[in-house]
Amino acid sequence: MATKTLQLAMTKASALPEAAQEKIAREVLESVELLTRLRADVEVGIRELEGGLGEELHMSDVIKEARNTYGRS
Repeated sequence: MATKTLQLAMTKASALPEAAQEKIAREVLESVELLTRLRADVEVGIRELEGGLGEELHMSDVIKEARNTYGRS
């Protein structure tokens, strides 16, 4: 069952040209797939923490790694 907001968005999108509807549908599906993957990753992390596999994090190391990965200074 879709929420009122999702139903409204689909109703409004249905009035758009087919190409625009396809683009919107692809973007929504990509967002749903990303959210599904992220939730699965979070569940894995929770199970690991509950299993005692967690490690202490040092924020300076986390920031340094993120900057190296994403190229920001």
